[in-house]
Amino acid sequence: MAVVAPIEPAPSGRRRLRLSHPATLEWIGEVELHTASDVSRAVERARKAQPQWAELGFEQRGRFLQRAVQQLVERQDEFADVIVRDTGKPRMDVLATEILGSCDAMTYYAKRAARVLATRTVPLHLLKTKRLKVLYRPMGVVGIITPWNFPFLLSLNPTVQALMAGNTVVLKPSEVTPFSGQLVGELFKSAGLPEGVLQLLIGDGETGDALVNSAVDKICFTGSVRTGRKIAETCGRLLKPCTLELGGKDPMIVCADADLERAANGAVYGAFANSGQICISTERVYVVESVADAFIEKVVQKTSALRQGASGEFEIGSMIWPPQLDVIEEQMRDAVDRGAVVRTGGRRNPDCKGYFYEPTVLTDVLQGMAIMRDETFGPILPIMRVRDEQEALSLANDSAYGLNASIWTKSKRKGFELAKKIEAGSVVINDCLISYGATELPFGGVKDSGIGRVNGEVGLRSYCHTQSVVIDRFGGRSEAMWFPYSLRKQQLIQRMMRLLWGTSLGRWLS
Repeated sequence: MAVVAPIEPAPSGRRRLRLSHPATLEWIGEVELHTASDVSRAVERARKAQPQWAELGFEQRGRFLQRAVQQLVERQDEFADVIVRDTGKPRMDVLATEILGSCDAMTYYAKRAARVLATRTVPLHLLKTKRLKVLYRPMGVVGIITPWNFPFLLSLNPTVQALMAGNTVVLKPSEVTPFSGQLVGELFKSAGLPEGVLQLLIGDGETGDALVNSAVDKICFTGSVRTGRKIAETCGRLLKPCTLELGGKDPMIVCADADLERAANGAVYGAFANSGQICISTERVYVVESVADAFIEKVVQKTSALRQGASGEFEIGSMIWPPQLDVIEEQMRDAVDRGAVVRTGGRRNPDCKGYFYEPTVLTDVLQGMAIMRDETFGPILPIMRVRDEQEALSLANDSAYGLNASIWTKSKRKGFELAKKIEAGSVVINDCLISYGATELPFGGVKDSGIGRVNGEVGLRSYCHTQSVVIDRFGGRSEAMWFPYSLRKQQLIQRMMRLLWGTSLGRWLS
């Protein structure tokens, strides 16, 4: 959505925005923004609906998701049209990530939630007369705030996990791409989801702030570090759990023994897919000096061949949010002024009407440049030469971010050893942009890249309270540690400790 223009308030008094297509600049619609009062009412409705929704159980909740999958498959072209208008993406990107990824996520959690969240019996190593059961209970009402770069998938995926865990959801998608966010509510309505289980709010930061401060039981946020810090501060004050998936400055390490053809293809796709507007985009490359010339030549050649446009066959679409162009151009000015060389691209595309920036390759960059330190979120690929893999590793870790990274080498063992030393929530060897799409993978960052994990078993359980229930196995009138105390009990405890931890046999048994 290229332009978010405020217009006269609606008769209801709600603020309104007029929206346009980022690739063609044509107006595509208007939306009303929900108020703090709307937020409170939505949370209240979700609260009332939650007990009955949780009571349905996993199998019945999963049926709604399976119906939603069928609806999405049947209406994929209709949904893709809306997402393309909202974002200016190539249709191929929309189908391969937003639609396919959503179908996979719904199917995965519908089939597996019952096993992942089943009550577990855990043997106790010391208290043999007791039995421990671990339960996963829904939190209640989950507030979800999602971004504009993948407005359908990133709204649907956490919603699905929260719903399958037995929660109800209040979802606020980005005001930059509201029509794609509304598709999530429309999809589940068509699947027959009970009233109140999913509440959709259209709004901006003011609406999001009201949701964070509302009576929801958890906040799940995907977006900028700046906003994430504010949410963390509020949730800390309210003692409210939150999951924050924030920014990245993801490094790519190209080792001396890398398959350069595959690495170059991966660099181009990893940097320029979705016009670089992906939190796990490749945003900086460290290539070993001995193969740097060959690698750079391949990357420049492949980048120059990319097609950019708004219709027909093309790989690179427009930017979604115009202010991001200002960030890109400021970082580019800084880099070029300090000696970086533009090998291809380096400007807004003069042949395109909307908000397009050419896929750009930079060399002769320095670690201290903003282009190597601050998140770009655009189609820029800076490449830096390094002496060896160890220097690359050191520079990769020299960052405030730690979301994702990739390593390219023919030695899987070396790749794995390097991966263990990278400060990132996930690392990919000889591939890129699959960390979020691999549904089983617990996804999230370290350092400024976020708190907590989404996806997989860890992500699904994060929408639950973990409850421990200890059951006495045999009964009896009293326990050895209960009152009254005596010298004899004290001596028995001391003898037991000497036996269990004072002898080799005892340590083995314990």
